[in-house]
Amino acid sequence: MTGPLGAAAILALAYLLGAIPFGIVAGRIAGGVDLRQHGSGRTGATNTLRTLGPAWAGAVLLLDVGKGVAAIVLARLLYQPDGFLAVEWIAAAAGLAAVAGHNWSVFIGFRGGRGVATTGGGLLALTPLTVVALIPLMLVAIWRTRFVSVGSLAGGLLAPAAAAVFAALGLTGWAAVGYAGAAGLLVIASHRDNIARLRAGTERRIGEKVVVSTHAQR
Repeated sequence: MTGPLGAAAILALAYLLGAIPFGIVAGRIAGGVDLRQHGSGRTGATNTLRTLGPAWAGAVLLLDVGKGVAAIVLARLLYQPDGFLAVEWIAAAAGLAAVAGHNWSVFIGFRGGRGVATTGGGLLALTPLTVVALIPLMLVAIWRTRFVSVGSLAGGLLAPAAAAVFAALGLTGWAAVGYAGAAGLLVIASHRDNIARLRAGTERRIGEKVVVSTHAQR
């Protein structure tokens, strides 16, 4: 695939890949639970953890990370440079398309998750050093506050700065910085309701579970 049309096709494929709602699939397998009707209403690993438990959450987390990695690998394999854009910029755009697909999935009425895991997968493929730098900071933020959302917001804010430092040192490309900035904005935007609850003091802390009744799903 080459040129603008090839790039557009790759981005469409990346969006569809990101749009696969693994949280919804997990809920159905686990007993007909629709995550959109429980907890935060999101389909990512955090709401899966509260609703279905750690085993399902771990599976959803890995699959959502995999979507970000796969979108970038796909772009690198399929796009043939012809002077339109460098492969890494197409790959970065594909990673961003996967995050958008995860957050606004065409398969479930343009609903979805918050994009943290899929963003992380994209960073892992583009700039693994940034992931290595961010994970301890995010874990400390979650540990000190007991809010997963605080760790996610910290990651979204710090990712472009960390990627820029590594790019300035010649350890990663500037396409990764662009991806980190754009994906970070999507992550922060998807946490608007969390930010409102943090301000109001009503945000759920880690470990708080959601009571699920499968009878409501039948």
